[in-house]
Amino acid sequence: MVSIAIIGRPNVGKSTLFNRLVGKRLALVDDRPGVTRDRRQGDARLLDIEFSIIDTAGLENAAHDSLEARMRAQTERAVEEADLSLFLVDAKSGVTPDDNFFGDLLRRKGRPVLLVANKAEARGSDAGFYDAFSLGLGEPVAISAEHGEGMGDLRDAMVSMLGEAAFGLDLEDELDEAETDVPLAPLLDENGEEIIEAYDATKPLRIAVVGRPNAGKSTLVNRFLGEDRLLTGPEAGITRDSISVEWEWRGRKIKMFDTAGLRRRAKVQEKLEKLSVADALRAVKFAEVVVIVLDAAIPFERQDLSIADLVVREGRAPVIAFNKWDLVEDRQATLAALREMTERLLPQARGIRAVAVSGETGEGLDRLMQSVATTHELWNKRISTAKLNQWLERMTSHHPPPAVAGRRVNIKYMTQVKTRPPTFILSTTRPEALGTSYQRYLINGLRETFGLAGVPIRFNFRKSNNPFAGRAKPKR
Repeated sequence: MVSIAIIGRPNVGKSTLFNRLVGKRLALVDDRPGVTRDRRQGDARLLDIEFSIIDTAGLENAAHDSLEARMRAQTERAVEEADLSLFLVDAKSGVTPDDNFFGDLLRRKGRPVLLVANKAEARGSDAGFYDAFSLGLGEPVAISAEHGEGMGDLRDAMVSMLGEAAFGLDLEDELDEAETDVPLAPLLDENGEEIIEAYDATKPLRIAVVGRPNAGKSTLVNRFLGEDRLLTGPEAGITRDSISVEWEWRGRKIKMFDTAGLRRRAKVQEKLEKLSVADALRAVKFAEVVVIVLDAAIPFERQDLSIADLVVREGRAPVIAFNKWDLVEDRQATLAALREMTERLLPQARGIRAVAVSGETGEGLDRLMQSVATTHELWNKRISTAKLNQWLERMTSHHPPPAVAGRRVNIKYMTQVKTRPPTFILSTTRPEALGTSYQRYLINGLRETFGLAGVPIRFNFRKSNNPFAGRAKPKR
């Protein structure tokens, strides 16, 4: 079984992550640093992979004959014995001198290391996350061990580093989970041109089907399969577990998750329903594309909008299916009204693809799958840094950044740091001075120029250093 060690300085959340992966509170957790002293091992599971996990003492730069030094020796031994080490840093507090010291130590050991930025849910954690790039250990995986956020990304990165065979994944029966995120440093060809890998339309695809109770999700999935694989009926809430089914569309392997209906939190009362909702949310995080099923007769209720917003915030690729289209009489007028409401009520997913379908008759299912495939391709899209900065120059020339206190905000450059979803960094002297409206102007420009309609776009700012800061003014 694959052995994975969790390492890092004290109080970065190692034991919290250990407890989450083993599914039990085996390791003591406290706000005080240094609670863990000995290595603790347990059997862990993360989505569909299983492995042995080791919790270690916090790394401290201490004298050789001290207790801290002996704890550090135990941790170093765990690194040497493990197949992979998860090096945790605190995204909330940022990279410290100890992080830099032990980052250098890990590089010298030459063992596989995956950089993980924990506490990424905290306000102001973006700066600490991007600081982690300076450790030279590759792109960090942003997670929250306490809240369980980013676990799907962590799983993908682990499989990408060690390979599917290490975790016993069968390429014939399981989906290809290989990480497709693009590193910060672009790959260049022999002429110095940036290499943009072509989208592979044959790779397997993970889809989650979500929506309110009784929107027709299970009926829709059954129609895709061509059989009554899932229990359906007029009663709301029949589906409790997230059920996965596999089939093929145009020769492409599809793994589809039918989920329990999502209701407003205030109406989710019974323990079983709470577990069902939590299971549905996990399916959303595990999926690549999420089909949001709406009842064409009563679309865009408050819960529908909340579900769509959740999918976008999770960074998944959304597609809307207006179901029960066979019951609609004035189709032309209804479709025009639905498209207008889609654009108006979902500005965070501008250009989202919406298809009218009928799970009862099978109408529109091929168009729905074509929209899923197109959205997935855009979700994986990579734009070269050269093209981005040419576009940025045109955008800032046409509409310059705002001026604050008579000083214009200086935007230096822009680059795409990852895909799934497309994520960009903008380097500027004063990111706080770029208001929401200007950020929206840039995001909408990205969608229109590079065809990123309907997919989430993550837009982050990096504050550039002032080279003249701290210098004394010349004497006259």
